[in-house]
Amino acid sequence: MDVKNTTSRNGATAPVQKHRGFRHLFAAASYSFGGAKRLIGEAAFRHELIAFAVAMVAFAIVGANLFQYVAMAILFLLMMAFEAINTAIEEIVDRVSPEISDMGRNAKDLGSFACLCLILANAAYALYVIFLARFLG
Repeated sequence: MDVKNTTSRNGATAPVQKHRGFRHLFAAASYSFGGAKRLIGEAAFRHELIAFAVAMVAFAIVGANLFQYVAMAILFLLMMAFEAINTAIEEIVDRVSPEISDMGRNAKDLGSFACLCLILANAAYALYVIFLARFLG
């Protein structure tokens, strides 16, 4: 939160004061960096990061053009966003429903499926640029 809540002895919580202007911009950026720091703790994300780096090296080797680099970067940013949302879903489910339930399992599985779709899109595009683009024109 922007300002720490303070709880009085009777349990009442003071209202949160929101930042405005540049202070809000810096606060929002710090929250985003906190999310990135949390996401780097996920093994799946680290694997995706390594795969992206390998794809960029392969793009350089085959002489990919600027558009192909930009398209790959956009696909990777989407994958990072989906991975972050999936991680958030998993943390919320674990907090709200620590016991194993069908609803919790379904929520986690759906988030995982969304990530898989983006992983496949990234892989298909990288494979197209690296192997097929030269032959197809």
